Amino acid sequence: MPHTIAPHPEERAEPASRRTQNASAAHQLRRGMDALYWACAAIAGLALVVISVIVPWGVYTRYVLDSAASWPEPMAILLSIVLTFFGAAVCYRSGVHMRVTALRDIMPIWLQRILDLVAEGLLALVALFMVVWGARLCAATWQQTIAEFPSLSVGVTYLPIPIGGVVTLLFAIERLLIGPPPQPTDWREVAPD
Repeated sequence: MPHTIAPHPEERAEPASRRTQNASAAHQLRRGMDALYWACAAIAGLALVVISVIVPWGVYTRYVLDSAASWPEPMAILLSIVLTFFGAAVCYRSGVHMRVTALRDIMPIWLQRILDLVAEGLLALVALFMVVWGARLCAATWQQTIAEFPSLSVGVTYLPIPIGGVVTLLFAIERLLIGPPPQPTDWREVAPD
């Protein structure tokens, strides 16, 4: 009968240790993405609040004071860019973005998982497109100025595009590596109001 050598105790413990390290890394990644998510939500929310204040101010100056301010409308447009790209990243991570899942939902579970991976990969490609072409747009327009805000570069106003792309790409990578963040409820299971 051949003699077998028992593995060293540290060798037996290594897989459990590696699992603990992986769980710790996943936990740290999730915490980092949570912080990024809340920062983006705060930026998008602040942009929405400021838009909600300056648009009525523009209406007030135009129709009540009969002396229209030139800055509220362009400022609202610039803040809409911030709201759109940071808000889209927040909606994607929280799972409240617009999506059509009728065909996916009738497929077998294994095929649903494959389609989910394909969808995440395609979204990562879109986010990468936003990063690359958004950065090129910023670079191409960096020396231009806005008439209403002469000290503000057009390139700066387009920065939310590549930054939002980076954030969305990070959220897609998070989903691909450790899965989506826990959701309190699935919106499809909640009864309509």
